[in-house]
Amino acid sequence: MTIEIPGLHHVTSIASNPQQNVDFYTEVLGLRLVKRTVNFDDKYTYHLYYGDEVGNPGTVLTFFPFEDGRQGRVGRGQTSATAFVIPEGSVDYWIDRLESRDVDVDTPHTRFGETVVPFRDHDVQPLELVTGTSDIEPWADGPVPADNAIRGFHSVTLDSLNPEKTRAVLETLGYESTAQDGERMRYRASGNGNRASFIDVLARPDTPRGQQGVGTVHHVAFRTPNTQTQAEWREPLSETGLQVTAQKDRQYFMSMYFREPGGTLFEIATDGPGFTRDESISELGTELKLPPWLENDRAMLEERLPEIEPASITEAN
Repeated sequence: MTIEIPGLHHVTSIASNPQQNVDFYTEVLGLRLVKRTVNFDDKYTYHLYYGDEVGNPGTVLTFFPFEDGRQGRVGRGQTSATAFVIPEGSVDYWIDRLESRDVDVDTPHTRFGETVVPFRDHDVQPLELVTGTSDIEPWADGPVPADNAIRGFHSVTLDSLNPEKTRAVLETLGYESTAQDGERMRYRASGNGNRASFIDVLARPDTPRGQQGVGTVHHVAFRTPNTQTQAEWREPLSETGLQVTAQKDRQYFMSMYFREPGGTLFEIATDGPGFTRDESISELGTELKLPPWLENDRAMLEERLPEIEPASITEAN
């Protein structure tokens, strides 16, 4: 293969109340709401995107918020944690920030030489802050001081039903094994510089199987530069027996999906055209954006979707 996966593109999860979702990820974590649209496969549900200032690939955590959704259970066959990079020296700041906002935080520990702060959001989704470096610049106008602000993704952890086959898929995608600690094996994208490059695979055969719902990850997306390189992935993936979907237009990127044998839904997403295709940088996330094929439904959707108030972000603190 001459094409490479540079790293993670985005992670999509399932949430409950959309307003609480906006409040937590913007006001508490300091991410920017870069796009509010709808789930193109379920137009009566929001699709909310959070990231750095412009939603660069490797920074974007997205949500389908279902107000009456069933609570999920994180376990085998799922992504068991999504991790963000924070700068060295910012651990105490983040513990104080999270605890002062009544966030459920665990005791920090060391993993592969990095400090990890595990915590959970308001829907009990497992998240982590991991000390490290990244080529992502923090959002200058966010509520978290730049010296401490999140700098995109660090990794995801896959609690696989079949770790050996999950690792084989990652190797097909060009990931390379770099370390192992007990039940955890770390992989790094071979085509990445220093952004969202890690995936950890767990081998825990005796733990319960997960159940998708609120507080769980829906899918994990990998980067590819454009639709041509995206299409080139079909053959090597199909040769391993994976069922790959057609290319789908998600407006801000093109997508192909397949479910890896360990249970996680994977996506390969193009880097462009990006979130500024229909909003200026200063206006990102301020209005409901719909694809052309749903514009005729705008009035009905705006009436039916719950109202979302902008986050009350003030000075960094």
